[in-house]
Amino acid sequence: MPSVPFAVPDSGRPVPPSLWRDRDFRRLWVGQTASQLGEHTTLVVLPLFAVLTLDAGAGQLGVLRAVGQTPVLLLALVVGAWVDRWRTRTVMVLTDIGRTLALGAAAMAGLFGWLGLPALFVVAFAVGALSVFFDVAYQACLVRLVKREQLVRGNSALEGSRSAAQIGGPALGGALVALLSAPTAAATSALFFGLSFLSIRRIRRIESIPEHSERPSRLGRRIHEGLRFVVGDPWLRAVCLASAAFQFSFAAVMTVYLLFLPRELHLSGTAVGLALAATGPGALLGSMLAARLPSRFGHGTVLVSAAVLGDGVFLCVPALGGSPAVTVPVLLLAGFVFGTGSQLVTVTVMAVRQAVTPNGMQGRAAATITFVGMGLAPFGSLLGGFLAQEWGLRTSLLVTAAGMMLSPVLMAFSPLGRLGRKLPASHDDVS
Repeated sequence: MPSVPFAVPDSGRPVPPSLWRDRDFRRLWVGQTASQLGEHTTLVVLPLFAVLTLDAGAGQLGVLRAVGQTPVLLLALVVGAWVDRWRTRTVMVLTDIGRTLALGAAAMAGLFGWLGLPALFVVAFAVGALSVFFDVAYQACLVRLVKREQLVRGNSALEGSRSAAQIGGPALGGALVALLSAPTAAATSALFFGLSFLSIRRIRRIESIPEHSERPSRLGRRIHEGLRFVVGDPWLRAVCLASAAFQFSFAAVMTVYLLFLPRELHLSGTAVGLALAATGPGALLGSMLAARLPSRFGHGTVLVSAAVLGDGVFLCVPALGGSPAVTVPVLLLAGFVFGTGSQLVTVTVMAVRQAVTPNGMQGRAAATITFVGMGLAPFGSLLGGFLAQEWGLRTSLLVTAAGMMLSPVLMAFSPLGRLGRKLPASHDDVS
């Protein structure tokens, strides 16, 4: 689970200039920022276009979101094994080109009136599939670009860029769909991916890809190695379980939420975008806090407390009603709290994962955890759409929000909940 918070985990002071002066790290950061901004804009543009323009029902919205999330289930493990053997710069550049073309084609189709639900399904799947490649690659790229002791700092910087995208992306996407058109919004997202391409392609450092034997192991064997490594590690196993519980429930929550805001609270597309964007400033705060709280109070304490606070705030949303002048400020506060808690969890968990994972297993470990966690998201989206149809929006939102509380419970009763102020030691390197 905002401006640029470069912070040292044990002091909260700005990151030493050595990291920011690294041109290749800076190019990665710029590309990641642009890519995440395009991705978060797209995540709002496509559902809002379906709901506000095509009058999609709850079931159709659930299917649309599930289609965009299915590539994680289908591709994550294969991508992880593949990325470990290739230069991450090449992978990210190619995926940026692909997403630019996909959204550019959607914009053109929309201008000619051809952008219906079937076309949205195709675009959502294509962007989702390419994003799987990019997300696994950039996580592995960081490990190859910076030293181990800079991982938390680097993650804080990259997660800060994602938080910046959470501020601008939803608000921009909602405003463009409401004030202009879906094709214009799609074209804007395509431009962001194009900017990411231009930045990342300028990375010049030659990556130290882990050495392999003369005869590369088969893809299935490499996937099995990644699965076995994650399952055999108590910290990573706990991360998988907690992530799966959260992503399943959160996907259901967001499907209902995207219907609840315009249809139950009668908010405009712009107001919906602002409500979703409120997670961004909270994520900025969470990113900065993640650089100092774990070393002060312990990683386990921070993980569980942040998850309870961030996930639990959604339990209050179903009670909202009345004038937008009242509901919108409350939604902004709820989004801010959720963003703070979820970002604390995201940065801390990523640092734990990278600390215990050897360089040669980074891509497969990230992909395995993504597969287990995000792989359940399509089913959560479908469940959210089904519940909204059968039970109504308020009841469905309350039930799915309650399901999110399973994640902090699983962390509390796992080795993650007992982690102290120091990160666990790394395993021996593997090929």
